[in-house]
Amino acid sequence: MILPLLFLVLTIFLSSQVLHASSSIFVSQSSTYAQAQPPGIQEVRIGHHQNLNKRILIALIACSALLGGVFLFLSYVWFRGQKNLRCSSSKSQETIEAAKGDTLSSVNAKLNYSRMADKKSSVAIFDYQLLEAATNSFCTSNIVGESGSRIIYRARFDENLQVAVKKAESDADSEFENEVSWLSKMRHQNIVKLLGYCIHGESRFLVYELMENGSLETQLHGPDHGSSLTWYLRLRIAIDVARALEFLHEHSNPPVVHRDLKSSNVLLDSNFNAKLSDFGFAMVSGMQHKNMKMSGTLGYVAPEYISYGKLTDKSDVYAFGVVLLELLTGRKPMENMSSHQYQSLVSWAMPQLTDRTKLPSILDPVIRDTMDLKHLYQVAAVAVLCVQAEPSYRPLITDVLHSLIPLVPVEFGGSLRVTEPIISRNSH
Repeated sequence: MILPLLFLVLTIFLSSQVLHASSSIFVSQSSTYAQAQPPGIQEVRIGHHQNLNKRILIALIACSALLGGVFLFLSYVWFRGQKNLRCSSSKSQETIEAAKGDTLSSVNAKLNYSRMADKKSSVAIFDYQLLEAATNSFCTSNIVGESGSRIIYRARFDENLQVAVKKAESDADSEFENEVSWLSKMRHQNIVKLLGYCIHGESRFLVYELMENGSLETQLHGPDHGSSLTWYLRLRIAIDVARALEFLHEHSNPPVVHRDLKSSNVLLDSNFNAKLSDFGFAMVSGMQHKNMKMSGTLGYVAPEYISYGKLTDKSDVYAFGVVLLELLTGRKPMENMSSHQYQSLVSWAMPQLTDRTKLPSILDPVIRDTMDLKHLYQVAAVAVLCVQAEPSYRPLITDVLHSLIPLVPVEFGGSLRVTEPIISRNSH
């Protein structure tokens, strides 16, 4: 604004100076001629000077108009520049604010969000370079677990944020897509939270919340052999898994069968709260496919699924019964008897679970003699019902949950949400 004003002042000043100088010259010349010439000639000279004054005045007016046009043009250019500057500043400010929001953590700076096909939820897409940096180039020292051929890494983004990164099998795109699809829509306290995924060439990565105590399989069958798992902690873990299955079977719309429940897919946080993971084989309950790929792990798979390919929510109940037996006995679902012979935990435990005199002797030594025997008999009864060969004899997972909840006192993390244990033999 200062430049146009200076230009205007300069124009007015120059115009006034020209007019003043012209007037002085004309007056001086007129006086000189008046003194030197006779009267007749003076009148001619004066008329001549009057015409000259008119021409100069016209020239000044034209000059002023031209200068005014230049002034208006410069003013337009200046105002246009100011507008662009304000617009640019506004965009820059928005960019800065967006950058501030994105840099609330080192992760958010690298996240993009992609809508799922059903438009109901969004899932984060992680840059491969970010995961590579957070896992120190997927260093073996950052491996926190393995599930089959899938390796799970700890990824550290900053001091306050760590996650788990699971590298999926390269030839299992359908399972990868299935897991992303299911977990992006599920929100439950006992189902692991999917934070996002990454696709890099042929590699597939799933990013979860970090579960500090790893898997139930590692806790039971790893170096510690269940030493951190007290009787009440084991019951709490069983209850958490039952709650996750109840959500899938009873409250999810449509109902879902997990199809791959096992101790390695039960993850434990820093307080040993359990969350169900790995939904690569999950499917809508009741749906049967002619070319459906068999899923599950030997020792957890229900007999009817192996024999006839029949899949219902009762298949998950059977797998839950096996996990419950692992918690009770500390044994693996399949024990190697010889180089070519294995024995299932179910076939080994069933005869002793129904004999109260033998039951205490098959318990994991870590928890032996640490519980009320009445509670032990009740938990054993639940396990027996869950692993029945006939699906219709197995209880609903809701009934299992209601039977276990009262066994954990509030002071040990229990929640008395029901007052009477009930086991139902009704088919679903």
